[in-house]
Amino acid sequence: TRLNKQLNSKGVCVQVLSNRGKRALIYVYRPKRLEKDLNHPDTLCFLKQCGYQNGCALDLVQQLQEKLCESQDFPHEIGLFLGYPFEDVQGFIQNRGCNCRLCGYWKVYANECEKKRLFEKYSHCRNVYCRKWTEGLSIQRLTVAG
Repeated sequence: TRLNKQLNSKGVCVQVLSNRGKRALIYVYRPKRLEKDLNHPDTLCFLKQCGYQNGCALDLVQQLQEKLCESQDFPHEIGLFLGYPFEDVQGFIQNRGCNCRLCGYWKVYANECEKKRLFEKYSHCRNVYCRKWTEGLSIQRLTVAG
């Protein structure tokens, strides 16, 4: 796609995970970061329990895409692909979305003080990027090489 041509040189990929009628789920990620995030033994074990077969991060993204297309149920382990902390993804699934200690960019089940500070940083960053976008900076200019 055009976006991949613009962003791949900065280490960013764009992929349509599902497309249902007028709705699409678009995944924007950094493959090197994703490989690091998903390569943790606890994460790999958990994904295996969720039905994923071992493989590199791109294989796991493909399996996630298949799950999204084949099932009406939403695979909540997607949080691991979004960089959410393992303990919060696991807590969300175990508690069925209830009993969280903090609700922000995701539901927090552990280390809420640390996550609150992180959410504040995310909000500050989002505000800066939104301002720059409204000032006319392109996606390519806003994307930091990684």
